[in-house]
Amino acid sequence: MKFYKKTEKGIQCLLCRHYCNLKEGQTGICGVNKNENGKLKNLVYGKLAAINIDPIEKKPLYHFLPGTTALSIGTVGCNLQCPFCQNWQISQTNDISFSKEATPEQLVSLALKNNCKTIAYTYNEPTVFYPFAKDTAVVAKEYGIKNIFVSNGMESPEVLDDMKGIIDAFNIDLKSFNPDYYKRTLKGKLEYVTETLKIIRKNGFWLEVTTLVVPGENDSTEELSEIAGFISKELGNFTPWHISAFYPTYKMTNKSRTSFELLQKAHDIGKKAGLKYIYKGNVAEPGITYCKNCGKELIVRNGYIVTKYLIEEGKCPYCGTKIEGVWK
Repeated sequence: MKFYKKTEKGIQCLLCRHYCNLKEGQTGICGVNKNENGKLKNLVYGKLAAINIDPIEKKPLYHFLPGTTALSIGTVGCNLQCPFCQNWQISQTNDISFSKEATPEQLVSLALKNNCKTIAYTYNEPTVFYPFAKDTAVVAKEYGIKNIFVSNGMESPEVLDDMKGIIDAFNIDLKSFNPDYYKRTLKGKLEYVTETLKIIRKNGFWLEVTTLVVPGENDSTEELSEIAGFISKELGNFTPWHISAFYPTYKMTNKSRTSFELLQKAHDIGKKAGLKYIYKGNVAEPGITYCKNCGKELIVRNGYIVTKYLIEEGKCPYCGTKIEGVWK
């Protein structure tokens, strides 16, 4: 796709839902996509602020190639301004002076060398560096490597359509179910994220959803019920929901860490909404995938390490029930 279109006063960026209108020399909300000579220039193309080999469980993805590793990359920049961002040092800046340069071919070579089954576009919002992510993903697919987007869900429908056949799985943050909170605090729109989630499900990508439970912000019974209900009814009750503990960081150092009791409350709300796979994150508790039919343990994770794996050909070995996910 072409990542922008011409307008009377300049260009319009098509990468995300902000659809920034940019005059000559102007940069979008993300800080890294610029109108340069009447074309959209991705200022972070090939300039990485973070690169690591991670367990895929860290993304987090629990139903997508468990026990494998992902070459994980990120740049600087973001299209939201979350005050609790855990990677704010790179997401809330446009300084590329400390970045490392890499080509798509080099990254794929590194993934192959380290037996990474996937490349994850993560750490900051990957939509803002989609031109580079796409080029890397296309090369990766040629070598049988799958591609993962860990995102806030602000992709434009144009980009989501372009991802078909290129991106294989998403973990999307559903940070709140309060439109005012999304607008006022996060500088986004809830309706954009929920629409993105529906499109992802409709287009057949593998999808898991994460909610960072922040005390006093999105932890009411009503809001957690709305989030769980939306996932169950609109995305399917087989969609894994990761409920993660907040810890004080960035602009929210005055808040307390999410208690285990609060995460358990969210877990119980999810169960009541009919969700089959719910996982607590950032807590010292094994991440266990149970058969939704017979209740037997099928996958056990201690931290990011898979210590037990019993799924056979995508099914429970005890009762033969299909377990939704991508297992090979």
